[in-house]
Amino acid sequence: MRVLLQPAFILHRRPYRDTSLLLDAFSHDHGRLGLVARGAASARSRLKSVLQPFVPLLLSWSGTGDLAALTAAEETGRPAPLPPGQVLAGLYVNELLVRLLPRWDSLPGLFAAYRVLLAELTTAADAEPSLRRFEKCLLEELGYGLSLEREAASGMPIIAERRYCYVLDRGPLADDPGAPGVSISGRGLLALRDGILADPAVLREVKRLTRAALAAQLRGRALKTRELYRAKREPRPE
Repeated sequence: MRVLLQPAFILHRRPYRDTSLLLDAFSHDHGRLGLVARGAASARSRLKSVLQPFVPLLLSWSGTGDLAALTAAEETGRPAPLPPGQVLAGLYVNELLVRLLPRWDSLPGLFAAYRVLLAELTTAADAEPSLRRFEKCLLEELGYGLSLEREAASGMPIIAERRYCYVLDRGPLADDPGAPGVSISGRGLLALRDGILADPAVLREVKRLTRAALAAQLRGRALKTRELYRAKREPRPE
């Protein structure tokens, strides 16, 4: 199979042999795929500077399976770079996509959400609301969307002033302090449904919920970027 000039982003790259790169890419029509960019790491290759995360690209490749051969790459317009404080947020999302997306599964809605996320990270003072909205979209696209409209047992609409216990394989239930699940207010559920996450207290609740839902999909696999986040927060010894 030959694919020409497909909109895509590089999620991860690593050296391969002496002068090549192995790429994880996320494309509009073909989803996540693995590519080998032969000669791209050589000193004379212009692709070395082009094949970077967060840059909108047009990629061409040949082949299928776990590893296709990159044949061309073009920038479609370099966006404003991510501020230094938001680069880790971008890397976190890229790692989620590498870990959770199946290969060759077209997800144009998620691709559009990823574009929006990168645009928001270039200007947002706080990455957290944008990250939570993207995590919600990712879970939906994977087929594990969160139930945010109604209480699971009764079917009654979520009430902002009540508290709930979110059980991942069922949904939100009337709050029971002894029940396993994530305790969250109705206000938090509705805020995530609507994508309006300005309240810091609500944002903390929502983060606990999306983190638990993603952890179930990661099946115990640790994220390197989470470790970097923790290291960043820890005070340095004098």
